[in-house]
Amino acid sequence: MLTIRWFRVTTLALLAWLMPALTSAEVCAVDDTGRRICLPEPAQRIAALSPGATELVWAAGAGDQVVAVVAYSDYPEMAKTVPSVGSHTRLDLEALISLRPDLVIGWVTGNPGEQLDALDDLGLPVFAIEPRTFEGVSSAIERLAVLAGTESTGFAEADAFRKGMASLRTRFQQASPVPVFYQVWDEPLMSVNDQHLIGKVITLCGGRNVFGDLDRLVPRISTEAVLAANPEAILAGGMGEENRHWLTRWAGFPELRATAQGNLFFVPPSLIQRPTPRMLEGSRLFCEKLETARARR
Repeated sequence: MLTIRWFRVTTLALLAWLMPALTSAEVCAVDDTGRRICLPEPAQRIAALSPGATELVWAAGAGDQVVAVVAYSDYPEMAKTVPSVGSHTRLDLEALISLRPDLVIGWVTGNPGEQLDALDDLGLPVFAIEPRTFEGVSSAIERLAVLAGTESTGFAEADAFRKGMASLRTRFQQASPVPVFYQVWDEPLMSVNDQHLIGKVITLCGGRNVFGDLDRLVPRISTEAVLAANPEAILAGGMGEENRHWLTRWAGFPELRATAQGNLFFVPPSLIQRPTPRMLEGSRLFCEKLETARARR
């Protein structure tokens, strides 16, 4: 009898100890600064503090849970209807707090550290992201999906991006190299190095970044440096989806190989300059431009 009673008491005690683990919906993920962020349950009110973060949250399947964005959060279309709380560099903290987010998605180098620290001091969980690799894009989507409880959608999106980029890598890994200059800005004139995600797209497509060895991710360069490098193809994004005028300056240098061969190409910046799933579409377009350059030899 004592043994049975002891068994019952022990079983009840064990169940009581296990119940919090069985009923808890706590979710955790490690952000891109190495911090482990845990929530008592999946986030239902998310603030995305950069356009890239907004896209990634939607890609993770949590768009319906976004209650705050910042300026230029223009994709997907539904993001334009969400209240804005300033810009990624100048947040309206009072407006943000009034929306009662239970998760804030920050951008590692895009949001001022003091503002993210202020949110952290207020007890708001801040999850900082900034993908620097193709795998980093997929990983960010998966981690956001875990925190939002939308794993089914998010993991599928991450896997589709991963497989799409792998397919491009396989297709172009034996392609003959094309010396490329990618113009990321006009005044001052700026490019990217090989460590930048756009630099990785150039490599993926079988291009050779003529400024790839420079130290800075986004180095300032001169017109003379571009002329000296004499790229076979020049690609630019411009300041808007239909703004191609950045290529006009290079058309004025007929001695440039890219100009002489007609390899001055426009790539919509939203498809290539944000580390989101749309980069797959931008990479396909980028690779097509380099294929065109090869065909013109």
